Amino acid sequence: MAMLDMGGDTAAADGVIRDVTTQTFMKDVIEASKTQPVLVDFWAPWCGPCKQLTPVLEKVVKNAKGKVKLAKMDIDKNPEVPGQMGIQSIPAVIAFVNGQPVDGFMGALPEAQVVAFLERLTKGKIEDEGEDLLKAAETALAEGDAAAAADIYAQLLAQDSSNIVALAGLARCYVATGNFEQAKKTLAMIPEAKQNDAAVAAARAALDLAMQAEAAGPADELQKKVDANPLDHQARSDLAAALNAAGKRLEAADQLLAIVKKDRKWNDDGARKQLVQLFEAWGATDPATLEGRKKLSSLLFS
Repeated sequence: MAMLDMGGDTAAADGVIRDVTTQTFMKDVIEASKTQPVLVDFWAPWCGPCKQLTPVLEKVVKNAKGKVKLAKMDIDKNPEVPGQMGIQSIPAVIAFVNGQPVDGFMGALPEAQVVAFLERLTKGKIEDEGEDLLKAAETALAEGDAAAAADIYAQLLAQDSSNIVALAGLARCYVATGNFEQAKKTLAMIPEAKQNDAAVAAARAALDLAMQAEAAGPADELQKKVDANPLDHQARSDLAAALNAAGKRLEAADQLLAIVKKDRKWNDDGARKQLVQLFEAWGATDPATLEGRKKLSSLLFS
């Protein structure tokens, strides 16, 4: 159980997580809890649920940014303390405050419940570092720095390979750099049950739109086609895809809105469907999505 054996090294790095023994329990738990809460994680190398819980505990404690400490005790090497406390099943987590046990839980709880436990203990909000990283990646991608965004998503995936939002974000990075095949492979890694998640749907829509834009050709040539024949709805649809690929979101939406206004039934309601796909790729709160939805509603319900 190498992750647990590294507790001492982690402690040297951040001071909030450490392995404790019977000999150090008084100093590292009882005395330390007089200045801030200390969680004691009773575990053993043979305990499967312990292997699930301990990384979660470590992550949440680190996100607490010094509000609480974590002390990990191997009950096989140190049976005296858990014996005195009546610990009969592991994993068991006991919170100490002012030198006394005040709360605890048993079993491998999900991360959300561990966060709730610590927030109750510390009477404060615990921010998720992963959320901050996701915001940073989104900002980098929005600013056109796909490489920086990909690095952040890769960092998140190194911590949790099942992070669906990070996988979808990485796929969008590949789309942004024109690596469509790698984007497809990344999206294929996402379980079927998660394929309809908003982040996944956005990445898939971005890929579809980018592929359409590549097939459509340069925007200036498509604009000439539309100028020559304003009723060439296919050219206008392709122009919308090209404009979107160039970052001209409102202009792309306006091209599709023009088709909806002129011929709602064209291509089996294709312009409206393409608009919805754009909104999906941009995200529900994007200003272009909000403006486009308002214009679309005005057309459909006027």
